[in-house]
Amino acid sequence: MTNQPLLDVRGLHVALENGEEILRGTDLQINPGEVHVIMGPNGSGKSTLANTIMGSPEYHVTAGTIAFDGQDITTAPVNERAKKGLFMAFQSPEEIDGVSVSDFLRTAKLARDGKPVKMLEWKTQVDDTLKSLGLDDTYADRALNVGFSGGEKKKSEILQMLMLQPKLAILDETDSGLDVDAVRIVTDGILRFKTSENSLLIISHSTRLLERLPVDAVHILYKGRFVHSGARNLIDEVEANGFASFIEEAER
Repeated sequence: MTNQPLLDVRGLHVALENGEEILRGTDLQINPGEVHVIMGPNGSGKSTLANTIMGSPEYHVTAGTIAFDGQDITTAPVNERAKKGLFMAFQSPEEIDGVSVSDFLRTAKLARDGKPVKMLEWKTQVDDTLKSLGLDDTYADRALNVGFSGGEKKKSEILQMLMLQPKLAILDETDSGLDVDAVRIVTDGILRFKTSENSLLIISHSTRLLERLPVDAVHILYKGRFVHSGARNLIDEVEANGFASFIEEAER
């Protein structure tokens, strides 16, 4: 472990273009090798936080800072954040017609690493990773997310994470709409990705995805602020009792 957080969010205030404030002073520190989970009621700002960390232009930082791997990225564009090792799996991945899964991955890898990909070695890696996700090798030739089922889109995001090997992967509702078998496969993919050097930030309403994952910290987000943080057992408390007690405490 290093004394320097991999991700260091301090006093973050974020607003939409119309001025509506969504995040109201958010602090979050994630060290290398850690898995953090963010939970909270709908509309609390969970996806806003994830998208802001990733650099979405839809959200405007009005105060506070975001540092990644020791560098201030508060105003950095999305592509620069990705090159530094940030990755995000979205709730609803975009469809890109005319671009195959394989070409997209290879282009992303080249853009991030700045060096050519050896074709035979790359194809072997892609095929092996597809197999681990329960997808056949023809999947790599399909247009990215076009005509994919919900489960295939989520597996596509995990495929990208495994092939690109980011330092921090943000998973936003990755288990949403997945059946039991798909959740198992996605969880296996996340476990395959996780090492002592990379980190995960998981946003989830459900506890199914979290059952087999190592979790270091859980944070409850409500009205743009973290109102409670704790260890893994906080997940069980939320599963049993919901968010009512945390909301009541925050409203006092």
